[in-house]
Amino acid sequence: MSFSGGYFDVDQNIESVESLDVETALPGFWDDNESAQKVLQKRSVLQRTVEIWKNLEKEREDLGAMLELSAEEEDPSMNEEIRSSLTQLGEQVAQAELKAMLSEKTDFNNAIVAINSGAGGTESQDWAEMLLRMYLRWGDRNGYKTEVLDTQYGEEAGIKSATVLFSGDYTYGYLKAEIGVHRLVRISPYDSNKRRHTSFASVFVYPEIDDEIDLEIKEEDLKTDVYRASGPGGQGVNTTDSAVRLTHVPSGIVVQCQNERSQHKNKASALKVMKARLYELEQEKMGEEKKEMEKQKKKIEWGSQIRSYVLHPYQLVKDLRTGVEAGNVDAVLDGDLQQFIQAFLRFDKTGEEVGKE
Repeated sequence: MSFSGGYFDVDQNIESVESLDVETALPGFWDDNESAQKVLQKRSVLQRTVEIWKNLEKEREDLGAMLELSAEEEDPSMNEEIRSSLTQLGEQVAQAELKAMLSEKTDFNNAIVAINSGAGGTESQDWAEMLLRMYLRWGDRNGYKTEVLDTQYGEEAGIKSATVLFSGDYTYGYLKAEIGVHRLVRISPYDSNKRRHTSFASVFVYPEIDDEIDLEIKEEDLKTDVYRASGPGGQGVNTTDSAVRLTHVPSGIVVQCQNERSQHKNKASALKVMKARLYELEQEKMGEEKKEMEKQKKKIEWGSQIRSYVLHPYQLVKDLRTGVEAGNVDAVLDGDLQQFIQAFLRFDKTGEEVGKE
């Protein structure tokens, strides 16, 4: 038995590390220090993943040898140690599996979490604040840096909305499991008649996108035309061909400049405009993922609940997508979300419900 394959594509990770090693050795790699640091960070995470799986493979082999030895010597005293080692190995594999499932392009990115209270005034606003605390505690428990970027407070209590940046490896990959509507059922602390209330809040998560673009215009992609500049009414401005028209052949973008008397200056100005236009085009391409995220966000209606938190008449947190349940509601609200996140990632990959845990 080997862990390699499926989620655990160790060979692919090794190839990725080697590819990044080649990139770091290229001339000019350190010209952009910020970009270089991100490449090194990515390599470090991949290398760490490879080492984790190699260590797990070694532990599996050692455990197999222990089982064979126990069977040969018929020594029951080893059974307890074997059971303990099996349990520990299973837990380690589950944690490694969780990270191995994060293979999408943006899974490694930082995450921006937006929480919005639903209809219901103070009740829902208080619930939104409870969710905010839950995610901040999740971040603390897992060693992530958190920064509250914006908070809109309710008139009496709670929050109308909040936006939080979570920084660290795979924060988006994990927190995307929380996208959707969260429902709370409890005896309201704001109702003097102590009636049971149902409150809703939506959570949306999207990856932090690096907007910095390394823009290079290849000379062979540009077509340059020069012509005599003209003023109002077709009046000639210059007697020489000083005006410049640039065409970026791959994109079809055309810019022209004729304000300067010098063809050289007009071409330099046209290049600035061309770069600006191409930069805008790159932003639009980068924004396609953001637009897809926004489409998903619009689909999240108050009926699309993903998880229910019941405090009364019984205590239970249930994920409606995976079927995973937890009876310790206080622990969940204190940031213990890993079982829900892991189950969703498996469900997202395979479509298989995990069931009650």
